[in-house]
Amino acid sequence: MTAQLSLTVNGEPRRAAPGSVADLVRSLELDPAKVAVERNGAIVPRSALGDVAIADGDALEIVHFVGGGQDDSWTVAGRTFRSRLIVGTGKYKDFEQNAAAVEASGAEIVTVAVRRVNVSDPKAPMLTDFIDPKKITYLPNTAGCFTAEDAIRTLRLAREAGGWDLVKLEVLGEARTLYPDMRETLKACEVLAGEGFLPMVYCVDDPIAAKQLESAGAVAVMPLGAPIGSGLGIQNRVTIRLIVEGASVPVLVDAGVGTASDAAVAMELGCDGVLMNTAIAEAKDPLRMALAMKLAVEAGRHAYLSGRMATRKYADPSSPLAGLI
Repeated sequence: MTAQLSLTVNGEPRRAAPGSVADLVRSLELDPAKVAVERNGAIVPRSALGDVAIADGDALEIVHFVGGGQDDSWTVAGRTFRSRLIVGTGKYKDFEQNAAAVEASGAEIVTVAVRRVNVSDPKAPMLTDFIDPKKITYLPNTAGCFTAEDAIRTLRLAREAGGWDLVKLEVLGEARTLYPDMRETLKACEVLAGEGFLPMVYCVDDPIAAKQLESAGAVAVMPLGAPIGSGLGIQNRVTIRLIVEGASVPVLVDAGVGTASDAAVAMELGCDGVLMNTAIAEAKDPLRMALAMKLAVEAGRHAYLSGRMATRKYADPSSPLAGLI
């Protein structure tokens, strides 16, 4: 077996097999034609990347061009997204309005329900005619399922229909509150994860339940802010914050958002994203609300990253008291 070399790549120690600089770049799953490499303080011409051999102790810097500003993307199950807003595809007056709202929101993921094809009118418009699944990630969900068995069956069909493995799991306990049945949810999550699905899971706002879902194979936990479609906003900020602090997978508030300030609060609590449908679809102007939600999610994220001021019991003047006239 060939001994591996000890290198420093972009400031971090790394082991690599002997070979050329180009071989090293490819081993990092990068394209040599799209990067620039500095080896031990000297730039290696791109035309020579395949000819220059790396040696034990080499220090290399590998760079490429990126857009200006801070990269604040997030990752779920190895897939990276820029937008932290996920939107639904129900309750719109038609597919055209739905597609326009998705565009206005900047969302890169949309949830889609799995329903029977209208066999009496096979040429009827379909969602895929308006929202291209090659450009927007479809997240099949199990809306309307009240047992683990129904949810598993639904997602098996979804994977067969579109090849999707990243899915949204929800198993409801009752029709009046649409609260999740966590026993059935956990059961379905374990089965789906065992079959290779990557379940993002709707759950109660309970940090213990969230950790149980992680153990069951959830790639993201999605605690409700308030009952689905209620528009009440986040009712328990304490438990959402505790879920965020204890999670090792992304946390997204799912359900209950009514307006932009609710989305901003979710992000200020440290959530990785927010999922909503009714708040946009039932607004008097869905496209303007979609834009508002996009801006609110961005503003809330900036506020979280900036670190808010401490709260105080009494006033603390901003202007100095010295030198008063």
